[in-house]
Amino acid sequence: MSIKVLYIEDNEQNMRLIRKILLHAGYEFCGAEDGLSGIDMAHAEKPDLILVDINLPDIDGLEVTRRLKSSELAHIPIIALTANAMVGDKERTLDAGCDAYMPKPVGRQELLAMMEQFLN
Repeated sequence: MSIKVLYIEDNEQNMRLIRKILLHAGYEFCGAEDGLSGIDMAHAEKPDLILVDINLPDIDGLEVTRRLKSSELAHIPIIALTANAMVGDKERTLDAGCDAYMPKPVGRQELLAMMEQFLN
């Protein structure tokens, strides 16, 4: 049984990069281009892990996280992948319910290692 990862990201290049990393590592990949469709996809696909960008065009990744963590999907780990790397950004993502925070640009090895912490 393969492990399914949902990535919620509006930047096409970032989506392609993470998709390539995950597929090459043997994960099943699904992607959403905005927060609301990401929430819908999470409920439909029931992924094992969610990666979320914070800056999304409709609702931000913090609101996506709050909504998912207050639903029946609360047990799914959520890792924020974000360009928001100012003082306090990490704390804001964790306070919103993200299980981990990773500033962009994301390294392949670092991403896979962090994911493994939540999948094992």
